[in-house]
Amino acid sequence: MTRSDKFMSYPRLSALFVSFVCLVVALPADPLTKQLEVDFGRDVASRNLKGLATRSDGRVLPGPVFTDLTGPKLGDILWQLKPAGANRFVIGTGPEGKVQEVTFNPKDSTYTVREIADVAETQAIAVQPLADGSLLIGTSPTAAIYLVKDGKTLARVPLPADSVFDFLPLPDGGVLAATGNPGKIYRLDLKKLATAGLIEGKIGDDKVLVDKGVTLFGGVRDRNVRKLARLVDGRIIAGSSPKGNVYSFGTAGGSPLILQENLAAEVVDLLPMEDGSFYAGLVFTTSDTIRVGRAPDPKDESKDKEKETPKPGFIGRTSVVRFPADGFPESVVTRLNIALYRLARHNGWLLLTAGDMGDAFGYDPVARRLLTFAGSVSAQLNDLAALGDGRFLLLRNNAPGLALMSFATAPVRELETKRLDLNQSADLGGFRFSRLRGVELPALKVEVRTNYGSDELEGWTPWTEMKVRDGAFYADGLRGRYVKFRLKVTGAAADFQIDKAALYNLPQNHRPTLANFRILSPNLGLIPAGEQPPSAVVTLNQLLFPNQRDPGDDATDKRKSAFLNSQVVAQPGTQVVYWMVSDPDGDTLAYTFSIRAEKTETWTDLTVNSSDSYVQYETGGLPEGLYLTRLTASEQSPRSAAQRLSYTYETDNLLVDRTPPDLSATSVQHSNGMILISVDGRDALSLLQGAEFVLNNGTHETVTHPADGILDGREERFTAEIPEARAAGATSVEIVLYDDAGNSLSTRLPLK
Repeated sequence: MTRSDKFMSYPRLSALFVSFVCLVVALPADPLTKQLEVDFGRDVASRNLKGLATRSDGRVLPGPVFTDLTGPKLGDILWQLKPAGANRFVIGTGPEGKVQEVTFNPKDSTYTVREIADVAETQAIAVQPLADGSLLIGTSPTAAIYLVKDGKTLARVPLPADSVFDFLPLPDGGVLAATGNPGKIYRLDLKKLATAGLIEGKIGDDKVLVDKGVTLFGGVRDRNVRKLARLVDGRIIAGSSPKGNVYSFGTAGGSPLILQENLAAEVVDLLPMEDGSFYAGLVFTTSDTIRVGRAPDPKDESKDKEKETPKPGFIGRTSVVRFPADGFPESVVTRLNIALYRLARHNGWLLLTAGDMGDAFGYDPVARRLLTFAGSVSAQLNDLAALGDGRFLLLRNNAPGLALMSFATAPVRELETKRLDLNQSADLGGFRFSRLRGVELPALKVEVRTNYGSDELEGWTPWTEMKVRDGAFYADGLRGRYVKFRLKVTGAAADFQIDKAALYNLPQNHRPTLANFRILSPNLGLIPAGEQPPSAVVTLNQLLFPNQRDPGDDATDKRKSAFLNSQVVAQPGTQVVYWMVSDPDGDTLAYTFSIRAEKTETWTDLTVNSSDSYVQYETGGLPEGLYLTRLTASEQSPRSAAQRLSYTYETDNLLVDRTPPDLSATSVQHSNGMILISVDGRDALSLLQGAEFVLNNGTHETVTHPADGILDGREERFTAEIPEARAAGATSVEIVLYDDAGNSLSTRLPLK
């Protein structure tokens, strides 16, 4: 930019700033319409998606269809799912230590089950089908390795550990086995293992293990090695628990390098990439939450079942960390109170199966955004395997079974939001999407239901289809405090994005409330302070959150502050009445203040439709007596005329009294060095307020405490006790008796 260009830009910048300030200053003028942002990434649960996905920036994208499959029982706890051929899979189960083979029929999404192994231990945690048709099984609570082929157990080699958690086939035909308590990695020679036979108990001698084809590859100081993976350069990576460290081993094993140290975590999966990087899934928790649990048996009628108490959900967080080939680890996904189970790939996305609510997630490395996919009615999705053509078979627990996730084009794509709170009852306005990409408005169908209560099941209106008008969706006449939306995408669009939406609503109009009403003492006048000019300073908070400002602030508060700083001066014959009315909705109010004599029915308006919260008037033209008062507060623009509320308050009584009190008796007494001066008075309308005693030597006494001890009547006696020393030289006293209305009467008495 040249020097002249810079100077020319200043007027444009100034004009822009002035427009910007005027816009913000105008914001408080219409606080009536509210706007609820609908963030689909936040406001839609996984199980309420079908054929759609939501992204962490609030957008809706095409997603998979999730189907919980029905079929034969697999087991009470399902641990691991591994491909064993075309549409064939092997599943390790517990607590009966059985291994099942599942054959999936892609035509009708059914499956059959065949038991292929039964181990002595209760949990068959790790399974690994081999190329020759045999099967490796790793067990717990004894870390035994089984080699099974054609339904026959060829070998059982118990390791000096408690559990076998994972197997990793190697290019040379060997297999690595990860164990827990202690955290070790063993290399298996399958030829020697096939001739090892069935060994009972545990083997504690390394030489015996070597003879059986089991050699120590490496170990870690953490208690368990949970997952293994091999990178493209041949390095072996391992994840542990309960610390959750990530280790790297050379191709020959030995001592590891720590790639990342953690605390109170479990590495649940490792996913290598072609560029030498890998992803690690970690679950952090300080509780004793069991992530893969057993479903309750509905046939169990034992007394112990009755004593069981519900276990709390998972408390912790999930993190997916990317380890680049030549860089530092970077956390790319973090979710609170969700336990991760497995990582997989679909095109350019990562797939994440999780719980405790059957959630399925994804991560887009290009957009660097988290995705939420359709989920299961089950509580845990603890493994998955690719079926091809965009379909995945998933293992689920609580209740145990299988599920199908398909990324193929869905005939029906829909979602349903969670219960959304408008914070108060309101009339629904337009439901408007900020932007549509790859899909047109006619291809969308939006339904809405409302509720005045927060119950998830009770009190909801039927689903109402919203009609398109002016580029938005409307359901005329619908109102409530809580809303749910159902969005359906019709048509054949294969790739689209639907941005966040906004629901415009008009909250229930509440009547204004009289918060304060004061009739000031008579004969006082008011000099109103000038209002402060509006501030030209605009805060970022005002722009980002215009609907979160307090309806009672801004102009209303400024006028109130200005009025309370007004000067009060003596002004005979003047009366000031002040009030403060609050409107919960921030409506602009106008006031009418009226009075009428107690014995008449005619009201006199002293101020009409005034925006001021006070009235100042002369009482000289009003006859003496008691007056009833009322204040009417009426809503004004920008509230439409049909919606404006008006309310009339019966306010305090007003007394007009210009007659001074009567002096009924006076006396002067000398006693014990004191002069006692008394006056009896009576007032026809007002309560007496006190008396003043002024000696002609300058001594002055004001008495507001009457002789009977309580200042509460129109007839009272006031007595001044003045030491004779203070009255020295005085020959007379002037007594002034006055009432609450400011009227007074005086008399003079001699002191001798």
